[in-house]
Amino acid sequence: MSNRSSAARYARALLDVSRVEADPEVAEQELAGFVSLVGSNETLARVLTSPGVPVPRKSALVAELVGRLRPSRPVARILALLAERDRLVLLPDLLEEYSRRLMDYRQVIRADVTTAVALPAERLEALRQTIAEKTGRTVILTTAVDPGLIGGLVTRIGSVVYDGSVRRQLERIRETLTA
Repeated sequence: MSNRSSAARYARALLDVSRVEADPEVAEQELAGFVSLVGSNETLARVLTSPGVPVPRKSALVAELVGRLRPSRPVARILALLAERDRLVLLPDLLEEYSRRLMDYRQVIRADVTTAVALPAERLEALRQTIAEKTGRTVILTTAVDPGLIGGLVTRIGSVVYDGSVRRQLERIRETLTA
């Protein structure tokens, strides 16, 4: 089984338990804090993910970190379980998948909008409201500017891209004329 699908199973379990026993958003913050701690310390990351380090040593180290950080019970248990099963390498994917599932649970989507020029706040808010109405979800809008679009905008919601840029329209015209 791939790391991504394994991480998805652990993330689903953590969210299910966190919804009952703790605050799922606090669990996300605690998990992110642990992942950040491991990621910022090269020696710690190497010890926790190395196949050459015995599992009992990894479990003891995770138990010590959990004792110092004092995360909620669900996060402490998932970290201990990952250590026992020598699956700590899944932590970054687990965090990413947990965050995605938490957003889905909260009925929140992320929309990435790229425009040729920066849009005024009123236009961005109108765009956010339109996306919210169409999807029935709360929208977190992130913006970027790419002058190469010439005009219009490109919106990415999940894996779906809506390309309303002038650059794309010109490409379509060129394809039509050369066909």
